[in-house]
Amino acid sequence: MLSALIWLPVLGAIVIGFWPGKVAADRARLGALGVAGVAALLNIWLLAQFNVNVTDLQFQESFPWISVLGLNYTLGVDGLSLPLITLTSLLTLVVLFSQVGLSKVANPDRLRLFYILVLLVNAGVVGALVSQNLLLFLLFYELELIPFYLLVVIWGGQKREYAAMKLLIYTAVSGILILAAFLAVGWLSGASSFDYADIKAGALSQRAQLILLTLMLVGFGIKIPLVPLHTWLPDAYVEASTPVAILLGGIFSKLGTYGLVRFCVGLFPETWSLVAPGLSIIASVCIIYGALAAISQKDIKRMVAYSSIGHMGYVLLGAAALTPLAMVGAVSQMVSHGLILALLFYLVGVIEDKVGTRELDVLNGLLNPLRGLPTVSALLILGGMASAGIPGLVGFVAEFLIFQGSFTTFPLPTLLAVAGSGLTAVYFVILLNRTCFGRLDNYTAYYPKVTGLEKLPALIMTALIFWLGVQPTWLVKWIEPTSTSLVAAASPSAIEQVAVSASPAKTAKY
Repeated sequence: MLSALIWLPVLGAIVIGFWPGKVAADRARLGALGVAGVAALLNIWLLAQFNVNVTDLQFQESFPWISVLGLNYTLGVDGLSLPLITLTSLLTLVVLFSQVGLSKVANPDRLRLFYILVLLVNAGVVGALVSQNLLLFLLFYELELIPFYLLVVIWGGQKREYAAMKLLIYTAVSGILILAAFLAVGWLSGASSFDYADIKAGALSQRAQLILLTLMLVGFGIKIPLVPLHTWLPDAYVEASTPVAILLGGIFSKLGTYGLVRFCVGLFPETWSLVAPGLSIIASVCIIYGALAAISQKDIKRMVAYSSIGHMGYVLLGAAALTPLAMVGAVSQMVSHGLILALLFYLVGVIEDKVGTRELDVLNGLLNPLRGLPTVSALLILGGMASAGIPGLVGFVAEFLIFQGSFTTFPLPTLLAVAGSGLTAVYFVILLNRTCFGRLDNYTAYYPKVTGLEKLPALIMTALIFWLGVQPTWLVKWIEPTSTSLVAAASPSAIEQVAVSASPAKTAKY
């Protein structure tokens, strides 16, 4: 099943790419949608068969590949990876279904390549999420960068070459650092292979663990990205077309946070506590910096891009605290942030398509029911509320769990994070006040109507944001067993807390 999730999109991309003759963009899109739809059905079956009470890996596959290198084809899924796989499947469908941001492509024939690259991105991300061999993870981690680079450099804005090259260089450095750490931990631990289960059993000196953990933190910190390793993000997100920005913000950065939890916390649980205080400070800096940088922006897409830096800081804070509630909140924040950011980028793309600008000083009155974009504006308001952590929406659930779980461990960074959440509300009030409200120009404001098909992806994402906010157990139940087991492995004293937080009564309170 897990192999099917990886290789079905690859097979679909090959068929679309090598289909004889000229293939129209619409047919290529329908073919890619069909492949992604089948993968989504497999994902749903996986959710239905997944046992939420089991902390160990499920649906495991293992085959020897290059034994001399310790590289095996070892796959598995648990409560940490399954929600992110589902998010990847959903956003892939959104990107393939939507035409927002692609209407201005000069050569429509190149859209065939676009759909091929999106399928390859899906395969690479899912492959990394299910890989249980360190070298296999890194292989997928690096391979998905190639289609992302091409997606930015071909379908990006005026500075797309600069943004794509910056993305490539930063992520290549990330891969080199992680590769060095993976090779060292495998060799020094004396493990028979680079399988995750084998290396976890290896014993290293605390000094060696600290050096290797630092390498991984910097490597995954670039991907997340964390301040001051973030400078590639604004350029890549802003210059990318709307569908590519959705993929970058929704799933690309999640490989960094996933790697942080899976490998940094999972492989070095004892050493993690030594660096956790410093990481909590970095997390609060990311949150405050991201919010202040967003407030200063005039381009609404760049504003949303900077907001992503702050929201990734919440994940780091929850992981640093390493309490049962904080870890559940950190993983929930990955899913929450992916949904909310994808919705915001999508709506910004619709506004740019219909109005022709993203500048705050130009936009106004879009909530006008007759000549504006009322539905898009209403959804933008809801997306801003979700990002600001308003109760009843999924953003509140994740942030509340992180704050509640981290306050006892790191009270000051948590209070700074709460203040950052308030600043999030400030910049979204600025955005919404200037774009949605005010008076339309009577001479120029006759915008094209947003069709039902253009609204559909945004409505689906909004419904999920609302539903998971009202019924958070639908998200938490997948995450909790794996997250709490990671906490128990890192802190034996937390086992009692884990047992309490894993009880049905506590889960219901989520």
